[in-house]
Amino acid sequence: MVTPSSKRVHPVDEVLPIPKLATYGFQHVVAFYAGAVLVPIIIAGAVGLSQQELVKLITADLFTCGIASILQSVGVWKIGVRLPLLQGVTFAGVSPIIAIGLAHGGGSASMLYVYGAVIVAGVFTFLIAPIFIKLLKFFPPVVTGTLITIIGLCLVPVGAMDAVTNPHTHEKDPANIRWFLYALGTIVVIVAIQRLFRGFLATIAVLLGLVIGCAFAYGLGDMNFDKVGEASAIGFTQPFLFGMPKFDFVACLTMIIVLLITAVESTGSTIATGEIVGKRVTAADIGNVLRADGVATTIGGIFNSFPYTAFSENVGLVRLTGVKSRWVVAAAGAIMILLGFLPKVAAVVASIPNPVLGGAALTLFATVAVVGIQTLGKVDFTDHRNLIIVTTSLALALWVTTYPDIAKGMPAGINLLFGSGISIGAVSAILLNIVFFHTGSRGPRVAGGGTITLDEVNAMTEERFTEVFGHVVQGVPWAVRRAFEQRPFADTQQLREAFQDALLTGSTEQQQELINAFPDLGAEDESGRVLAVDHIALSSLGEADHNDLVELAGAYREHFGFPLVICARETKPFENVLRNGWSRMDNSASAEKAFALIEIAKIANYRFGELVADANPIAAARFNRLNELT
Repeated sequence: MVTPSSKRVHPVDEVLPIPKLATYGFQHVVAFYAGAVLVPIIIAGAVGLSQQELVKLITADLFTCGIASILQSVGVWKIGVRLPLLQGVTFAGVSPIIAIGLAHGGGSASMLYVYGAVIVAGVFTFLIAPIFIKLLKFFPPVVTGTLITIIGLCLVPVGAMDAVTNPHTHEKDPANIRWFLYALGTIVVIVAIQRLFRGFLATIAVLLGLVIGCAFAYGLGDMNFDKVGEASAIGFTQPFLFGMPKFDFVACLTMIIVLLITAVESTGSTIATGEIVGKRVTAADIGNVLRADGVATTIGGIFNSFPYTAFSENVGLVRLTGVKSRWVVAAAGAIMILLGFLPKVAAVVASIPNPVLGGAALTLFATVAVVGIQTLGKVDFTDHRNLIIVTTSLALALWVTTYPDIAKGMPAGINLLFGSGISIGAVSAILLNIVFFHTGSRGPRVAGGGTITLDEVNAMTEERFTEVFGHVVQGVPWAVRRAFEQRPFADTQQLREAFQDALLTGSTEQQQELINAFPDLGAEDESGRVLAVDHIALSSLGEADHNDLVELAGAYREHFGFPLVICARETKPFENVLRNGWSRMDNSASAEKAFALIEIAKIANYRFGELVADANPIAAARFNRLNELT
């Protein structure tokens, strides 16, 4: 009797033995820990909370981080994407939360307004999840890059203040060289670990920097564990520790903007993780991610914590270790929940001297700013509108960050908006993007550097349509004509599908014409300009590499009678282009024509994405985080 084969289990869903789950889960906790606990420490210090209240914030943070991670990795109903995404408190919320707290007088009483705003933002994120993908067009790289840069730059002064704070009196003491050396020494240790080590040790460089910095401070008498002895061995931070939340309209609006930013980040992290573990991410999955973020953030507001998103460090750890099981993250969540019941552990963390903490914070916050700068690197600054969006938003954000007292003379509510550089910078970037790119003429601007609307595309003559979109299909007349004939286009996706259909429906002769329209790899015009420039690597080769490419292209054309077509963007590094090309020399001509058409379809897809605004918002969100994950 033949027994039915067992159902294949995807690596993401594989349940590992308990010892492995515990070990890999603990590794995730270690990689995540420093970044997670820094948020409550910084917020507590800025708004003037006591040491005892800080201990409770840290335990509450760990407890809700655990719940958030289990929600995201295990999933309940349509809540959670069921991927190995470890959740932590987002740094994007630090400066706005501090601004909300200080605008309401600081201290524990001000936290009521913070948690009111966190709860509202969490509920908003949950409700908006099904339609968020449609809102991504309002968060292109020019907006997200500006916001992430502003967040990093506005947080740097927070770390700088800690770096010059006396750990005994908790007062600012910038003239004391001792605190400067603690902060600088912590930075040096973090940089040295990143330089000397690879793999897992590099991912926990900040944690090791804090440990080594604390060891020196303890040895020199600038750190003590008196509060650890006073803390309970086991305890739990009750919901609404500071009292029932209060709701301020501008505070809630500010936190909603923060959650929209983190929603874009979560989208990118999810798609990147899906690629790492080999599981397709759909629009429905993005909705499940955001529902989990919303529920976790709401729980955070109830249990005295803050907004949640996926931690990039742990996304990178999944790629680094190759352990794809989501149950490992669930195990990490269980460990964090356990830590949330151990106040003595939180008290140890709360004892970190301010200058050591400030040094670590400076590196983390500056890293956030660099991620924003990398995102802005994808923006076309020859378009003056993008330049105005970035410069105006940065100017307003840094103005308010440098002189926060300007908000004191403003009406209630408005003063909170101008009380935080992140708040005013975010509002400015979003509104200016809408004004420049989503208002005015008929419909969204979809081509021509943002100057041509979809209605104008539908009204084009064939000649004008060819002028604008011909490059997508190498200017081949029949392919452009077939796409043109499918007007009117209801949206950019239909426009993309028109070109895809055109490429697939050509006759054998037409497809041969399309292949022949592409230049040989390495070919140059009379001025020496490289013709095959769909990937920058092919336009900046050294002489030896260029000669190797020309040799390959010549041998291929001599063998098959048509040019070698490779989508170099998906065949990196350059050596793989050569390897791919030579390996195809053993194929039949008919097989090679099929390969060429597949490569042409990929090239056309990339060209379309570059030409048409909002053509693929999910992919755009992914690339916003690409540099942070590598």
